[in-house]
Amino acid sequence: MLSVHDVALQLKVSDQHVRSLLRKDELKAEMIGKQWIIHQEAINKYVNDYNVVIEPDDHPRGTTEIPDIVAFSFFSGAMGLDIGMAKGGIKALLACELDKACRMTIDKNRPEMALIGDINNYTADKILEYAGIPKSRKVDVIFGGPPCQAFSSAGTRKGFKDSRGNVFLKYIDIITEILPSYVVIENVRGLLSSAYPYSDNDTIAEDIEPIKGGALLLILKKLREAGYTVAFELYNAANFGAPQIRERVVIIAYHGDDKIPYITPTHSEKGTFGLPLWRTLSMAMSSLPKDIEHQYVTFPEERLKYYRMLKEGQYWRHLPPDAQKEAMGASYHLGGGKTGFFRRVSFSKPSPTLVTHPAMPATDLCHPTEDRPLSVQEYKSIQEFPPSWDIRGSLIDQYKQIGNAVPIALGEAIARIIVAHMNGEKQRDFTGFPYSRYKKTDDSSWEKEMRKQLQKDDLQQLSLFAV
Repeated sequence: MLSVHDVALQLKVSDQHVRSLLRKDELKAEMIGKQWIIHQEAINKYVNDYNVVIEPDDHPRGTTEIPDIVAFSFFSGAMGLDIGMAKGGIKALLACELDKACRMTIDKNRPEMALIGDINNYTADKILEYAGIPKSRKVDVIFGGPPCQAFSSAGTRKGFKDSRGNVFLKYIDIITEILPSYVVIENVRGLLSSAYPYSDNDTIAEDIEPIKGGALLLILKKLREAGYTVAFELYNAANFGAPQIRERVVIIAYHGDDKIPYITPTHSEKGTFGLPLWRTLSMAMSSLPKDIEHQYVTFPEERLKYYRMLKEGQYWRHLPPDAQKEAMGASYHLGGGKTGFFRRVSFSKPSPTLVTHPAMPATDLCHPTEDRPLSVQEYKSIQEFPPSWDIRGSLIDQYKQIGNAVPIALGEAIARIIVAHMNGEKQRDFTGFPYSRYKKTDDSSWEKEMRKQLQKDDLQQLSLFAV
C-alpha cells in the first residue's frame, strides 16, 4: 500500500496532482484515518485506463555489444536525425535529451539505447559509462542539433549569452574531450550571423564589440584547436529527397587533416545535374492509409471564413481585395511578403518548413483542400518518420517534436557522406550546385567574407587610436 507521496514519486507528478486524481475518482484509493492509501493495482489501472506515459529515468544502454560504428546522439528530440543517420549506416547507442515528451518518445521507440538528460550534468567519462563504451574504444561519431532558438533570426539573438547558447558550448566541450572521429552539428541559418564578441586571441574580453558570425567563428576555433578539419554549408532538405523546403546549417568535422566533402544531393528543383525533381507534398501524403484517423488542432471560425475563400497553394494576397485588410488586421501594414498568413499548402510542391504549431497566424499550414491545419499524421509523413514511430505526449507536444525534427532524408544524406569518407569512397563532383537559396554560405566563402569584415573592423579600431 502506498501513500500520496509514494504515488507522486512513481508517476513523477506533484502530491497535489495525485490528490486531484483521487478527488476526481480517476485513481482509486481508500481513506484510512486521515490518509489516502493507494494499492499498486489501482495505479496500474489508472495508467492503463488513461494511457499515462511516465517520463523515463536516465539509464545506461541495455546491452554491452559494441557495433562497428560507435555513435552518440545529443539534443535528440523525436529522433529525426537519429532515424536518418541509422538509415545511412550510423545508429546511435546513446541519446541525450532534456524535454519530457521527447524523452518519452525516445524510450518508447528505442528502449535499449542509453538515455541521459541535462548535458550540463554529465562528464565525458560518465557519458562513455552510460553508453557502455570503454575508454580504450574510439568513438566514431557524435551528432546533434543544440537548441536553435538562441541563434534563430526570429529570436532574441543573444547567442552564447543565452542559457541555451551555453548548452551549445557544453556540447563542444564534450566533443573535444571525447574526440570522436566525426562530428555533426545541425542548426538554423541564423547561426551564420549570430553575434558574439569574438577574438582570435585565447581570451575574449567583455569589452569587445559583438560581431555578426562571431558565435560560429568561436565554434570553428574550438573544433580546430582540438584537431578537427571542418566543412559546413546551408542545405535545403528538399535537395536530399525530403518533401519539404527546410534550410539548415550542417557542420561536419573530421578529426584529422582531410576535409569532408559537401553532402551529396539526390534531387534538384529544376532537374539540374541530371537529378530527379524535388519530391512533393502529394508524394509524402501518398504513404498515408486512406482510412487513417487524422489528429489536428483547429482554426477559429473567424479565420476559417477566409480559408474557405482560398484554393490550394494560395495565401492572404489571393483573398478578395475587400477581405485582405479585414483578414490581416494590423499585420496588413507589416513589411515583407507575409506569405505565411492564411496559407494553404500545395500538393504539387514540397511542403513549406514545418513549424511547431501549424495554426499560428504568421506561419499557417492549412491543408490544400480541407478547412483545417495539417494533421500530426501528415506532419510525420512530411518528415518521413516510420508509420510505427510512436510520438508521445499531448497533441501540441507531438506537433512540436515533429516540427523541430531534422528531416530524415537529410540525416540519411549526412550519414552516407560520413560512411563514404570512412571507406575512402570518392564522391561525384557537384561544384556549383545550389544547396540553398542563399549565396556564400559554404565554409570557404563564409569565412573569407568574415575575415574581410574582421580586417575592416581592425583597421577602423586602429584609425580611432591614430586619431
